[in-house]
Formats: sequence, C-alpha cells, structure tokens
Amino acid sequence: MSATGTPAATGTGTGARMPALYLSHGAPPLADDELWTAELAAWSAGLPRPAAILVVSAHWEEAPLALGATRTVPLVYDFWGFPERYYRVRYAAPGAPDLAERVRKTLRGAGTPVQDVPDRGLDHGAYVPLVEMYPDADVPVLQISLPTLEPRRLMEIGRKLAPLRDEGVLIVGSGFFTHNLAALRHAGSGPPGWSAEFDAWGREALAAQDVDALLDFEHKAPAGRLAHPRTEHFAPLFVTLGAAEGELDGQRSVIDGFWMGLAKRSVQFG
Repeated sequence: MSATGTPAATGTGTGARMPALYLSHGAPPLADDELWTAELAAWSAGLPRPAAILVVSAHWEEAPLALGATRTVPLVYDFWGFPERYYRVRYAAPGAPDLAERVRKTLRGAGTPVQDVPDRGLDHGAYVPLVEMYPDADVPVLQISLPTLEPRRLMEIGRKLAPLRDEGVLIVGSGFFTHNLAALRHAGSGPPGWSAEFDAWGREALAAQDVDALLDFEHKAPAGRLAHPRTEHFAPLFVTLGAAEGELDGQRSVIDGFWMGLAKRSVQFG
C-alpha cells in the first residue's frame, strides 16, 4: 500500500472539465480488500488525468476553512489500534501551491475566510483512496478542511470551488455513505437494516436529484440519525454537490455495496 513513484513537480492535466466525486474512503485495511481497491483503480483509470486533486475529508474539521500543506509533508495517521504496517504507508504526492493560491483568492474574494496550516499532511480520508486511485503519487494534492458540518454552507463552498474543475482540478469529497461504528458492534451478519435503508434512500434521492431531501437527510432519510449519529462522513457530499450543481442529472454510483456493514456508495458527477 505504499507509493514509490517519483512525484512530478506539477500536474499534467488534459484541459478537460473534470468531474466531481464523492467517495467512501474506508479505513486503512481497505488496502486488503481486493474488490474495493480494484474498483477504485478502475474508477481513476476511466477519468481524465487531473492537473491537481482537491480533497475535503471527513477527518479534518477546522474553522475557518484551512488549507493543508502545499509541499510534501508526513501523512497524518489519524487512527489507533491497527497493525504496525498501516503506519508505515507513505504517499509522497507533490503539494499544490498554485491550486492553494487559487482557492485562497476564490474563497476570500467570495467572503469565505481561509487560513493556512502548512504542516498539516494528508489524513487517511485523503491518502487511503488516493493510494489506490493514483498509486504513483505523481498528481499534486491539496487538502482543505471542513469549516462546518452545515450542509447548505458546505454546498455553497462547493459552488465557489466549481470553476476549478475547468482548470483540470479533480474535486473529491471523501467520507462514508453510512458511518456508525458503535452500532456495528451489535450487528449480525450482512449490513444492518439502518445502513441498508439509508443507502437505498440515498441512492434514490441522488437519482431523483432531490437536493432538498439530501440537505435535510437527518430528518428525511430512514434511520438518518442512526446512519450518521455525527454527520462528518456525509458532509463532504455537500461540497461535491455544490461543485457539481447543474450537472446532477449526469450522476452515477460508481461503487456500491457494503464493507463491514457500512455503505461504500461512491458517486461521480459530470
């Protein structure tokens, strides 16, 4: 699960408008799941090559909105109790200082405060899927924080970032379509009902482009508060939805099914 390729100094985007993604990122043992890793690799192989990747992960909440390191710094191993090999993973993707400057100007110009956190490396919500999707670590990556969990505010941030897609930037919201680890301890075989019900509801809401229902998922979805007792893993979806506004009719679930009882639904817009 380590990336050994030599990072390039800059991206080599094709100039094509990039899609916007929401993906379920898994935990470090995702690397051991041959099906899921193959699905992620096939997904990236079918995308235009990005000039850079902008990631917002469930695992970084900080306000005001923060920009992570614009150079290669150590990863953030934000998990506990796993075998030592998961802490030896490296993903030395180049930083994206030019993209960081574009994000600063875009958001500040629209009235959104931005701060820099230059020593903050990629957390596992960013690097775990990217190791599978871009294993050579040769695409510049910038991670930004979730400055809030309020869906409408996150969707507005996504709207402001949307023009970056025309500059070859792949915008990725990284979370988990259902996420209640405590409830999983009491689950039997197969996905628990609350996870399956929420996943089915979310699939239908996305297909119907029912953004209002998605924004109010805690009240509108079956088992909404059980599927997401805390909403940070669903929150990145709203950044993606904002970045893809006007193209929701082109959305498709690229990955579905369950992993350890959690819905791994991952969606592409555009």
